[in-house]
This record gives sequence, structure tokens and C-alpha cells, in this order.
Amino acid sequence: MAARINKKRSFLFVSKILGKHLPVRPEVSLMGGFALALLLQQELNGTAPCPEEVLGGVRDPMQAKAAFFRLQENRWSPPRPLVFIGFAETATALGNSMYAAFATDCRYVHTTRELIPELDSSVNFEEVHSHATSHRCYASSPVQDKEAIVLVDDELTTGNTVLNIIRELNSKHPGRDYYVASLLDWRTQAQQDRFADLERELGVTIKVLALLKGEMSTEGKPYLVAATTVQTMPRVDVDLDVIRLQDLFDTVDQSSLDSVGQRNPMPYLLATGRFGIESASAQRINRQISLAAKILKEVRTGSKTLCLGTGEFMYLPMRIAAEMGDGVWYQSTTRSPIHQHAEPSYAIWEAFSYPSPDDPQIQHFFYNVTRYGYDDLFVFLERQVEAERMEPFLERLCNLGIKSVRVVILS
Repeated sequence: MAARINKKRSFLFVSKILGKHLPVRPEVSLMGGFALALLLQQELNGTAPCPEEVLGGVRDPMQAKAAFFRLQENRWSPPRPLVFIGFAETATALGNSMYAAFATDCRYVHTTRELIPELDSSVNFEEVHSHATSHRCYASSPVQDKEAIVLVDDELTTGNTVLNIIRELNSKHPGRDYYVASLLDWRTQAQQDRFADLERELGVTIKVLALLKGEMSTEGKPYLVAATTVQTMPRVDVDLDVIRLQDLFDTVDQSSLDSVGQRNPMPYLLATGRFGIESASAQRINRQISLAAKILKEVRTGSKTLCLGTGEFMYLPMRIAAEMGDGVWYQSTTRSPIHQHAEPSYAIWEAFSYPSPDDPQIQHFFYNVTRYGYDDLFVFLERQVEAERMEPFLERLCNLGIKSVRVVILS
């Protein structure tokens, strides 16, 4: 656990699987999505192949890479059409990796904090405890005929976010079956009863699937001692370069507006799922990922590499990182402000903040980087932004003690 700088909820669970706040082997995080897919396949079929291989890949990083690539070649077929909806920002990769475990009859879309003025959001809901509450969905048809709906989040604490989106979806697509997939489920019995009440009220079914389930409660407020400042890394001569992979991935020609109304006309990537993707596109996206990984693998300069996703842009960097060779770790930047403290038993001992290149009015953060002895840092951006907006972020990246920093732009 760590203390979150948030008046609505003052703590968070720091995952060793998710690939957000802590560095993980990318294939371990991808196997977390496969493990949730395993639970869903068991729920739909009564059984699923390879349970020990899936769970072994989550538990043991040494097994994860081989397990992931074997399972990629032997994906499952669900007995009914499914649409997976991953919650921004933290579960965008988890939702996509769960969806990617299925070979046919599936679609994926993730909610977003982005404001895309040319499009109407088809689904809108609020995440009550979050520091960035508004979710939007820009898929033209987020739910289609006969599809069961799979909602994917990293953690269920009260379940309020899920109840909000089920109400919103049911108002437009009544009577569906819902599966709620999460790494953690901390709902009390009273909170579970609210799910049963909503089932009866709306005439739907809601099945919750989680890797870990239990109950927890908190009292009082965090005792925030003065944060221990991590020793500044010695300044090194940084080999900084920008790598543009702009012709590899299919794009969606939509612009965005930031919080002060400035437009970014650069297109988004189709493969993220922000606008919806389906099973038929999987092989093409996998080829694009493999080609990107091959290019980046050839410019690695050492044996230990950190790949850093940015905000909602998590899954494609994670997949690319998994194919860049041995010694690669992955994590992501985040909007979530977490209290840092150098106590050995505490999760977050180092924090870096910077104004987001996409929207300088919004602070972004990344954590726990300088102790691991990385030779290379690859930072992945979905879209190109103006150079002056990148400067604060680059200043942070070039003062981490990592000699080689590559900014990879995919759109």
C-alpha cells in the first residue's frame, strides 16, 4: 500500500503485476490479463485449457515470457460474442491483454480522459474516488447485438465505478450479461449485495471475476511524515534521440483539445482500442508490434532496459517491450499523485512529476526508477507534441542517471 495525495481516497494498492507504478517484466503484466481471461473462459465454458501455465506465468517471471508467446499462438474461442471495456487510465493495458487472449468474436474499447471535439462520447460516467473523474468512450458502437459485456479494472474497492457504468450502459443496451474482471476485489458483503440489487432492478446478470478476493477497511488518515528526498543521481552525458515509427501503425485521423482549448491535430493509433478494435485485426496489429520491437531492439545499448508507457498509452508499449529481448522492464507514467517515502517497507520511495506534454495543466508522475541500473530508457508517446511541451518531461528523463534515452513516437 501507499498513501495517495487525494482527498477522496487517501490510499492505493501498488500492484507488482499491473506495470503502472512499479517496474515489471512486461510479459508478467500481459499474463495478468491472460489470467483474468482464464477465469472468464472457465465461467463461460465450465473449463479452460492451460490453467497452470497461465498462473505460473503470473507467479514466476522466469516462466512468463515463454508462457505468453505459447498462449498467443493458441488463443481461446469464446462460446459467445464479447466486448471488453478497459477503464482508463490504469486498466487500459489489462483490458487489452485480457481481450487479446481470445481469437474470435471479440472486440475491445477503452474509456479515455481525452477530449476529442469532432466525436460524441457514446458512454460517459464518473469515477467517484478518482483525481480525474470523467470517463468518455469514443467507439461508434461500444456494444453490438448479442454481445456480453466484460468490464475490466485493476481493482474493485467499493464497486461504485462499475455500478455507474452498468447503469449507463443498460440505459442504452438493456438486459445484457455483465462480467466484471479485476485483479483485486475488496468489496464488503454489503457492497456485494448492491450488485445483486442492481441485477434485480435492471434485469441483468453481473458476475465478478478476480485473481484475489478479500475484505479490507481503513480508519483515520495517513500519517504523512516528511518525504525523504532521494539523492539526486550524478549528472551523466545523455545520448538523447527521437525515434519516429510513424508508418508502422494504422491511425485514426482525430484531433484533441487540452484543458485550455489548444488543439493537437496529430492522429491517434487505431490499435490502442480507444476507438474500438476487433479480433479480425489481431494478426495485423501483432505484425506491427513485432516490427516496431525489432527496430527498437537493434538500438538498445546495454543489457538492462526500461520501457516507459505514458498515461493511457500502456498496452502497445508493453507488447513492444515484451519482444525487445532479455533484460527489459516496463512501467508507465500516471496522473495519480502518490506520497513518496524512503522507508524500506513502503512501496513508493521516489517520485518525479512534470506537466503532461499533452496538457501542461495536468501533472503526470512516474516512480521508482533510479535504483535499478538501467542502461537504456525508451519512452513511448502515442502522438507527436510540440517541442516546448516536451521540455519539462525530457529534463526529468535526462536526470535519472540513464545514459541512453530514446523518445519513441508511434503516430
